[in-house]
Amino acid sequence: MDRVLIKTLVVGPLQANCYLLSDAETRETAIIDPGGDARQIIGCIEGGGLKPVVIVNTHAHPDHVAANADVKKRYSIPLLLHEDDAPVLAQSGMLSKLIGLFFEPSPPPDRLLHDGDEITIGRVTLKVMHTPGHSAGSICLWYEGQGGETPVLFSGDTVFQDSVGRTDLPGGSYEALLDSIRIKIMPLPDRARILPGHGPETTVRREKRYNSFFNI
Repeated sequence: MDRVLIKTLVVGPLQANCYLLSDAETRETAIIDPGGDARQIIGCIEGGGLKPVVIVNTHAHPDHVAANADVKKRYSIPLLLHEDDAPVLAQSGMLSKLIGLFFEPSPPPDRLLHDGDEITIGRVTLKVMHTPGHSAGSICLWYEGQGGETPVLFSGDTVFQDSVGRTDLPGGSYEALLDSIRIKIMPLPDRARILPGHGPETTVRREKRYNSFFNI
């Protein structure tokens, strides 16, 4: 039996993927990138009998943090974000208006993350991988699996199916993104699932074969 349950919710006008990662036994849950539609997220949590214990933002762009305030208000759980994106989160309300999104500004993070940190959800451990490029503080979250489970990478906007995140926003760097892919993602097991910030899931094997950015 898998130790983790993963529910994908497509939220907000920019169709971001919000993931609910739960320990299958304890039902403790991490809310990854609540990017909008707080009612949908809360309804899924409460309808599924889940127990949220933490919110994690893979980065601080508005389409990944829009429901931070509402979800945190509902559950009073800590919000985690890499330290290099904390200044971006502080400007989330202003940035959202520039792209036509309107939501309550996010509260500040309760814990600043760094490369190699671990996040524990029940019996499940996620490892923080700092993958700058899309933003200075972009991270991926790595679950290596237990007992034969398929490992999972929550890639935020670092890697998509057959593509990568844009690098032309403040804090972005094309060179840093390619380094993140080469150093952090390419060495992962081919069979690992990649659950991106937008669009369908993929695998490391597929991206090595079809994603041109993996071969630059």
